Amino acid sequence: MKKLALLILLLSPVAVWAQNADSLWLVNNYTKKEVSIPMRDGVKLFTSMYIPKDNAEKHPILLTRTPYSVGPYGEKFRGYWGNYMMRYFREGYIIVNQDIRGKFMSEGVFEVVRPFNPNKKTNKDIDEASDSYDTIDWLVKNVPGNNGNVGAIGISFPGFYATMVALSGHPALKVVSPQAPVTDRFFGDDDHHNGVMMLTDAYDFHVGYGFSAPSRQPSVQPRKGVPLHYADNYAWYLKMGAMPNLTKLSGDTMKFWSDMMEHPNYDAWWKARDARAGIKDVKPAMLITGGLFDAEDGYGAWKTYEALVQKSPATTSKLVMGPWYHGQWASKDGTHLGNVKFDSNTSTYYQDLEVPLFNYYLKGKGSDTLSKATIFFSGENKWHSFKEWPLSNTKSTNLYLQTGGKLSFKPVVNIRAGYDTYESDPSKPVPYEERVRSYRTREYMVDDQRFAARRTDVLSYETDVLDKDVTLAGPLTADLMVALSGTDADFIVKLIDVLPDDAPANPDTRYTMAGYQMLVRAETMRGKFRNSFEKPEPFVPGKPTQVKFSLPDVAYTFKKGHRIMVQIQSTWFPLTDRNPQKFVDINKASDKDFVKETIKIYQNSSKLVVPVLN
Repeated sequence: MKKLALLILLLSPVAVWAQNADSLWLVNNYTKKEVSIPMRDGVKLFTSMYIPKDNAEKHPILLTRTPYSVGPYGEKFRGYWGNYMMRYFREGYIIVNQDIRGKFMSEGVFEVVRPFNPNKKTNKDIDEASDSYDTIDWLVKNVPGNNGNVGAIGISFPGFYATMVALSGHPALKVVSPQAPVTDRFFGDDDHHNGVMMLTDAYDFHVGYGFSAPSRQPSVQPRKGVPLHYADNYAWYLKMGAMPNLTKLSGDTMKFWSDMMEHPNYDAWWKARDARAGIKDVKPAMLITGGLFDAEDGYGAWKTYEALVQKSPATTSKLVMGPWYHGQWASKDGTHLGNVKFDSNTSTYYQDLEVPLFNYYLKGKGSDTLSKATIFFSGENKWHSFKEWPLSNTKSTNLYLQTGGKLSFKPVVNIRAGYDTYESDPSKPVPYEERVRSYRTREYMVDDQRFAARRTDVLSYETDVLDKDVTLAGPLTADLMVALSGTDADFIVKLIDVLPDDAPANPDTRYTMAGYQMLVRAETMRGKFRNSFEKPEPFVPGKPTQVKFSLPDVAYTFKKGHRIMVQIQSTWFPLTDRNPQKFVDINKASDKDFVKETIKIYQNSSKLVVPVLN
């Protein structure tokens, strides 16, 4: 320990010196300019530009459009030093950041996930794609020393705006990287998964943080939300009760929250806000980046790439998925997440892929050698390159839920299947993690699930010890046969890697890894949507009913000596909202609507369908 402390003391001045050297170099070699760029309807968008002082060559433009502020405003530089974006500065890029319409210093009206408009006919017909076009057009015509090539990049909501930049169709745009892009907030991003409200993410973000607060006059200050003061999010959200209580607390200013409450089903309002709606004949090269353990927008990366392959096959589209939390690929440390180690710095590996790709398309430097799909497989902790995704050499294989908590690749034959039963009580919901928290953790995506396995309202099924490695590559399908004592329920299905009993403790956290039940993938499904997300249906009490739904793609190797586990439960709190377990509009339900429910899961006919890599 003394040697480690001494090493940290010795290295710290080096890190500080490197950061100071970067900041000094940036200020000496770049000029910051702030402009307001006019859009076709007269609205002006505030834009911050960092322009190289070197005039020996022409420079490409790298654009990021953001709802989170381009600050600091004025002469002070943004803190890029110590960030991998410094590599773009060293390459001589013109770095441009823009406050999107209605946010911070930009004029206009802000709209959360403004729908793409494919039929723009007048200057009043605007969307984020038209704002992107007008911005790029102004930049290439007015920024001195640019080479006429533009790229765009963004993570999370800026990833959504990057997708919209790609749909602008401007001829100067050569390459775009939507990273963990907000894509479909009903099926898989922050707000909902399969129509189930992702409670803490949605409410804390839109209401607590105030993201969906209405527009105002341009200001350098953020809009404030509704203060949510709690040390225990489980206890606070449970005390708040039914959804109308939260809506009342949000007040009448959080329009997007109110709109969501009025659209509980998948209707035209949601469909218009699917970022994939405009993906067709996309012109620039596309690099889609995402995290396999992204708790916020993991869905968006997979589905944006899928849409490009299906709807825009002529586009040069690349996919990189690593073992990351939200945005971890842009950090310095991609060696681990929570208690799970990846055996290398996966973040710098990614950055060594991204920067050369942009250099090729924007500077004509090097070549594009990046594979169609570059995927990190946790478990074995190795990168793999593929010519396609999903892979054609996988076999759709059933993992059957069987009696005695068994999980098997082979069905039981000549034996009448029974069922397992649990009581789901919404007044005592299953927590999504073991510890008391005041915030939603990012590590829960790989957390130990032993705390859940000990509950009577969670069913656990596991295989025998594996006698060989089993690699899964692609989407999963939960196919359950259930019966309810009531008329509705949610179903959370988890895929888990059970480590051997002799697995060594984590040397950094000292967490006991022997028997660790690592969450690999989990997803929720609102039962009433089992046949249609547009037209929900109640269950008939006591009637065996199929509930079938998809889980996002996995890239994971279950090693020899491990076990595969599947857990099933009906609450996952406060990660998701609570189903009253009565067929009602949950957004308008009362506290009295919540009831206990007995749930049967039929053995053998219930299974998890997994893509086994041959």
